[in-house]
Amino acid sequence: MKKSAIFVFVVLAVPAMIPRAFCQDAPRGYAEARDYSRWEKEVAAYEAADRLNPPPKRGILFIGSSTIRLWKTLAEDFPDHKVINRGFGGTEIVDSTHFADRLIFPHEPKQIFLRAGGNDIHNGRTPKQVAADFADFVRVVHAKLPKTEIIYIGVSPAPSRWGESDKYRELNRLIREMSLDLPRVGFVETFDMVLGPGGSARSELFVKDGLHFSAEGYRLQTERVRPFLAW
Repeated sequence: MKKSAIFVFVVLAVPAMIPRAFCQDAPRGYAEARDYSRWEKEVAAYEAADRLNPPPKRGILFIGSSTIRLWKTLAEDFPDHKVINRGFGGTEIVDSTHFADRLIFPHEPKQIFLRAGGNDIHNGRTPKQVAADFADFVRVVHAKLPKTEIIYIGVSPAPSRWGESDKYRELNRLIREMSLDLPRVGFVETFDMVLGPGGSARSELFVKDGLHFSAEGYRLQTERVRPFLAW
């Protein structure tokens, strides 16, 4: 009886760390209905590359949507750290959660940087729903890697999706506040990073599609992320 009671306490203690307001918006139904097969080829390619040249354990893993996938200078930007890029384009936060077993856990990273949320908003999810997806990501990762630090890189407004900027700002606010209440969770602010004197997004920070960062955009993001890297 004593062993059973202790076991129940441990299981219930992990979800209790997630703010109750976000537990009420549990994303399981949305996540379970999603078609993940579209990323199978990309994920399998990462796995094949890892078998040929396994990245070191206890490194710093970056995961998320195309902002991470297209960060081609990641290793050059942080030459003193063991960084691993596991971004896959067009994804939402629930996709990084779904593929954690294959893209995150094998590397046992000491730190994870997640940059996603813009596609989630663009596809119709509300800031509160996306924040709940992030809370679920934290729960899943910390269940297997309780000592790993998770850092959310805030969503930045882009010229081609400027009408969604207010929702980006609200999403960033919700996750930033959540990070203050959760152990080993942090937040990197990048919303204001892209704004010019007139308050709009600076076009030179984006490539022609008005959505993805240019080299200068990545340079600014690197400056924001660097102080958060673990040694």
